[in-house]
Amino acid sequence: MNADGAKPPSLLTGPDRVDPALRRLTYTLIIGALAVIFDTTIMSVAIDSLSGQLHAPISTIQWVSTAYLLALATVMPAVGWLQAALGGRRLWIAALGLFFIGSLLCASAWSVAGLIVFRVIQGLGGGIMMVLMTTLVMQAAKGRNIGKVMSLITVPTALGPVIGPVLGGIILHLGDWRWIFLFNVPFCVVGAWLAARNLPEDQPAPRRHLDVVGMLLLPPGIAAAIYGLTQLSGSDGFTTPEVWLPLIAGLALLLGYLAWALRRGPDALINIRLFRHRALASSSVLVFLSGAALYGTMLLLPLYWQQVRGESALDAALLLIPQGLGTLISRSLAGRYMDRFGARPVAVLALAITCAATVPFGFVTASTSNIMLMAVLFVRGIGLGAAMIAIMGAAFIGLEPDEIPQGSGIGRMAQQIGGSAGTALLAVILQRTSAGARTSADLAAGFGNAFWWAAAFTTAAIPLCLLLPGKPNPEPRAQNVPSSEEPTDV
Repeated sequence: MNADGAKPPSLLTGPDRVDPALRRLTYTLIIGALAVIFDTTIMSVAIDSLSGQLHAPISTIQWVSTAYLLALATVMPAVGWLQAALGGRRLWIAALGLFFIGSLLCASAWSVAGLIVFRVIQGLGGGIMMVLMTTLVMQAAKGRNIGKVMSLITVPTALGPVIGPVLGGIILHLGDWRWIFLFNVPFCVVGAWLAARNLPEDQPAPRRHLDVVGMLLLPPGIAAAIYGLTQLSGSDGFTTPEVWLPLIAGLALLLGYLAWALRRGPDALINIRLFRHRALASSSVLVFLSGAALYGTMLLLPLYWQQVRGESALDAALLLIPQGLGTLISRSLAGRYMDRFGARPVAVLALAITCAATVPFGFVTASTSNIMLMAVLFVRGIGLGAAMIAIMGAAFIGLEPDEIPQGSGIGRMAQQIGGSAGTALLAVILQRTSAGARTSADLAAGFGNAFWWAAAFTTAAIPLCLLLPGKPNPEPRAQNVPSSEEPTDV
């Protein structure tokens, strides 16, 4: 109640309407997040060009993307602690600054090794931003209309595949590859200015000790496992030391963290006991598989058109537009139907559509109609967009407000780890199945095999959707919702 006895307005007014205060907060965060999303999607069409301009094989250049995604994933577990220590507003501006510095360093890189290192700096800032954006918006929404809120949060993810590859193609066609990273600078500057104006001034939470043991176990475990996976390229398989040593070390560190986190409980870097929420547990597995399918095919599609069909980077980017448009179109509908019917039916239908629209790529040849492939990509985008709304939104169902930061970190971390693993695995499969290809037809067959694996990731996710929540309770629990005119407690 306000001082005059009136009930404060909710940030979500009515069953279907999102309050302007929440929209303003969301779009302020989106401006900065676009730099992270565009950076990822622009790179999807730049791999082949970077390989030629920097005189390095695809297996090496791929680390420009893999290291970035890996850095995103490794910093995500610490975001909850950083938010409590600094406050959401300060942490957001600091992360934007780190991404800004990383972008400038990438643009000035003098070698492939330097570029990979600077991409890690970018990834650290981007990882904080992607977790924190979801956390701040979900905390402001207070668990209401999750589907519609997720449709707002995922605006960068929807716009990235539409605009990012095209921008990347134009940049590579007209200018130097360094402009790929300089393109991020305006988003960082404007995003920081808007954040200083629009984000509420929150105070750091009571000091919480950093889980140092968890930091020494979880991020290195993730990094070692992904590194081992990427070393499959050019090796004799799992029997070679450069593959099995980091994989075993990574698994040992992750198991060690699991034992540590179960004993430490809520004070762990990532509270494993949150997985008692079935929605969060099933959502995390599904986000992992969806991330593998999403980021893995973002690697395959541009390379197919460039290497098999001889298209330029710009033409390959233009051919990818239908998938992004499908994702953009399905976003709001998926949020609406999730709030009405629940995450389960939306996710099952969406992933079935995604799988069905991935299968045709398993039959691609060097002369498959581009019109047909673009039509299939449009349908695939519709499925992917709807699936990500339902799957990621389901993770927050049933979480308490103080559990949202770690829940957000778990979901984003699962997506990025899945993306890193999917990208690395499909790159290995592509290299092995196309090794020795002498004609474009042979090379197309190698791409077809890799696309079948991408379809398998999606197929494996469909039955797991049955574990997601069904139809939502028409009477959501009452929560203390701040006034849209007062600073939101973040």
